[in-house]
Formats: sequence, structure tokens, C-alpha cells
Amino acid sequence: MMEEIQAHGEALVAAARAGDAKTARRHTDFFVLRKHVDEGIPYWEQAVAAGDAFSHYTLARYRKIRGDRQAADALYRAVADRHAGCAYGLGVLLREDGDPEAVEWFRRGWEGGRHLDCKIELGKLIAAEGRLEEASKFLMSDIELGDIAVFRWAQLFDSIGEDFDRVAAGLDAAEAAGDGDAAVEALRPLFDLEKHFRDYPGLTIEAARQYRRASGLSAAARVDHAVFLTETGGEESWPEARGLVLQAHEEGYEGAAYALGVLHEQRGDLGDAEHWYGLAAAKGQPRAQWNLALLHKRQRRYEEAERWFREVGEDDEDVVEQLARIAAIRAGGGVGPGKDLRRLPGLRERAEAGDVHASYAYGRILGDWAGADDLHLIRWIEPAALAGHEDAAYDLAELYGALRRPVLRDRWYRTAAEAGHHDACNQMGWLSEYHRDYQEAERWYVRAAGDGSPLNAMLAGKLKAQRGAFAEAEPFLQVAWEEGGDSAYRTEAAGYYGLVLHRLGRLMEAVEPLRTATARWDEDVSARYSRDDLDVLARTVDPAKELAAVEAALQA
Repeated sequence: MMEEIQAHGEALVAAARAGDAKTARRHTDFFVLRKHVDEGIPYWEQAVAAGDAFSHYTLARYRKIRGDRQAADALYRAVADRHAGCAYGLGVLLREDGDPEAVEWFRRGWEGGRHLDCKIELGKLIAAEGRLEEASKFLMSDIELGDIAVFRWAQLFDSIGEDFDRVAAGLDAAEAAGDGDAAVEALRPLFDLEKHFRDYPGLTIEAARQYRRASGLSAAARVDHAVFLTETGGEESWPEARGLVLQAHEEGYEGAAYALGVLHEQRGDLGDAEHWYGLAAAKGQPRAQWNLALLHKRQRRYEEAERWFREVGEDDEDVVEQLARIAAIRAGGGVGPGKDLRRLPGLRERAEAGDVHASYAYGRILGDWAGADDLHLIRWIEPAALAGHEDAAYDLAELYGALRRPVLRDRWYRTAAEAGHHDACNQMGWLSEYHRDYQEAERWYVRAAGDGSPLNAMLAGKLKAQRGAFAEAEPFLQVAWEEGGDSAYRTEAAGYYGLVLHRLGRLMEAVEPLRTATARWDEDVSARYSRDDLDVLARTVDPAKELAAVEAALQA
């Protein structure tokens, strides 16, 4: 194998130096398709020095996957003027960092190289500014046979535009009739568009205009408008959002007090949340009574909690369960400090004075036990993460993941993983595996397995087995096999453990894990992988085939 790798590597460098791009790419494909990334890197570096554009592209891609975005930027940028793939890669890198220069490189990639993905990204950026019709027309212009990928995006932008038109027409009719209920109903298509607002922030301008129109007709619409503002407008929109709901409350809208309770609870303002839930609960609103009871329970105010749970209905199954939990807490002597909401005022005071550990503890309790929204936890978790707290870095990555901000998510996972956080190492392994960088994934899973987890041991051992490092894989897979219990991943571990034992000549020992894997493979393993992913399927062990070979060898 090493001789083959060396032959392809030397041929790649020779082709790059000779300016033979086609041959250089053919040898690059050997390293990429065979998953020999570590081995390919020194040859790509030499080919890059010789000016080969596709080697720039390939090396930049793996630099990015492995966390060196600065090196990826330099590699893409060096040849982006003459290689559309690098123009696209650079554009994506810049777009992920929020750099407007991305537009220029997508434009060059499309106009200079007809790179269809560059065109699609340009269309998406136009749509992100709220110019839906222009985005659709651009995508549908100058198309050729095979450009089918643009249709999906053009249709999406057309459908969003139609939804906005539908809302506008409904509001026109509601305004003409002075019908507040009709105005609320007209807003409904906007609820389905909320999933697009983060990717296309310009859409919020038109959405805000339509919410504002409806708010002029209906107190209930003002509450919807306020929720929209809190979800899309950031902290600066909070005064306006709160004012809208207060106005609805003052006008007698019964749902306003409950909405204020929810909004304050999401922000971690528990005193205000209790006040507004209390007003709504006193008027017999079950949702408010339930939330108020939960709030009291978290604050160890058990008698008040029991009272409001019973107001919801003593025959309610969920109420019965909550009352039983309170009884169990009393019998067990209370809850741990990480669940005690009574600590919050003191922690917040210390956090605002600059204590990053208090800030982290405050954010954790708010998120885990006080009902605060992920968006409002970042300000409390981030200081500890910036100070080098690996758990805070991991939690921050989780928050950004929940908020659909993958670049920041992966950045903080990497920070936590490099500091030794085992769950973050697992996430980095998954991310590398997703990008088909199996060697890097293996290294991360080995680090993750340092926590003693049978699952992480299985993941590390599996990748070692797939690359033929059977002796290295054996101790990891043994842990997963012996300690995996009844989990589905133990079945997968059994398949690879049997494979490894077979290859190491330990035939008798291989029989039991292979029989276990064969009996449950379809249910526990095959069902978790796509049958269309040929790369994964080609790397996956066949335990039935291995078992047959082992049994045949034993009989011989």
C-alpha cells in the first residue's frame, strides 16, 4: 500500500510541475477516494507550490475541515481568479464569516467559470436581502440543460413571495372590513415562513410591515407581532415587543398576561414572569396555572406549586405526576444546588460584577431549570467559554447548534475538544466523518474514548478496523462489546470486533460476537444508515459473511 501511495503522490507532483492538470487531478482522486488524506497532504503541498489549482482546492478543503480556516482562505484565494471551485470555496468561507466579499467571489465563479453553485449562492444572497422576485429571475436566467439545481431555489423564493402576497391580500380585506379576527387569521402564512428568516433576514422587513398592519386592527395580532420581534429582532427589539403586549393587556386581551409571562421566563426574568403568570392564573387560565406551578416548584415553593397544580385539575394525569414528584423531593430532602433557583439573584450579582464562573452557573440554571430561551443564555455562558472553561465552550456550541448557527457551533466544539472535553471530541469526530475525513475522525474518537464510554470506544475501534489497523482496534472494540449492554451500538461493535478477531487469527473468540451481530444487524445497524450512501456501505462490515468464513475455517 505504501508503495502505491508513493507512486501516486510522486506522479501527482510530477504532473503538477508539468502543468498537466488532468493527470494531477486523477492522482488527487486516488487519495480522496481511498481516504488517504494524511498521506495526500504532503504531496498536495508540493503540487500547490507548483501551481496546480485543483490541489489548492483539495488542500484548502481539508485545511478547513481540520480547523485551519486561515490557511484555507489563503489556498482558495491564491487561484480563485482562475479556478471556479476555489472561487466558490472562498465565497462559502467568507459568507460563513459574514464577510460581504463573498458576493464578489461567487460572482466571479459564476461569470468566469459557470460554477452553478456560485450562481445559486448569489441567488440566495439576493433573497437574503428580501429581493425575492429578483433572486428567482436571476436563477432562471441564462440556464442550460443540466442546470436543474436552480429550480428548487427559484421555486422556494416564488412560494415565499406568494405567501407574502396572500398575507397582504388578507390584511387588505381585514382593513376594509375593520375585522381584527380576520387580521389575525391573515398572518398565519407568516408562521410557516419563520424557518426562513434566519437564512434570509431581509424577509423580516416585509414580515414586520405586515405584522404592524395587523397590530393596528387587533390586540391578539400585537402579541403575535411581539413574539416575531423577540425571535428576529435581537435584544434591541425587546422594549417594542414588551410595549405591544402591555398595550394588548391594557386593552383587555386575555392572552396578553400569559404571553408576557412566557416572554419574561424565556429571558430569565423570573420575578416578572411570576407576576404575569399570576395575573393570568387568577383568571382561570390553565396554561398560566401550569407554568406558575412549575416556576414555584423550581423555586422550592412547594405549597404554592401544589396549589396551582390542583387548580389545573387534580384528575389530570400530568398534575398527578407533578404532585408525586413534589412528594418525592420532600421525602428525599430537596434538590441539588444546580437545580436551586433561589441561587439565581446572588449568582447574577456576581456575574454582572465579572465573575465568569458565577455567570456560567447562572446560565446553566436558567437554561436547565428556569425555562430560559437559548438565545438569552449566550450572554451568560460565553464569558466562561472565552476564559477557557471547556464545559462552557461545549455548552456554548450546543446553544449555537440549537439556534442553527453551524459555524459558531463547530468553532466552539473544536475549542472544547482541543481542551479535552470528551463529548466535544465526539462531535468533532462526527463532523470529520460527515466530511469523509475518516483519519481525522478516528483521532477525535480516540480522544473521546478517553472518557471510558463504550460508544466512543466503538466509534474509534470501528474506524481503526475499517482502515485495517486490527491490533489497534481490538482493545476499543472489546470495551464496547463487553460494556455496551443491550444498546444498538453494541451490535455494531460486535460486528467489527468479530472482524478484528478473525483477522488477528482468534477464530474461536470471533464466533460469539459475529453471531450476535448477524442476528441483530438489520434491526440495530443497517436501519441507521442510508442505503444510498455507497461510501458508507462499502466500508461497512458484513458480519454474516465474516461468520461464514470463520466457521468454514474452524471446520477445516
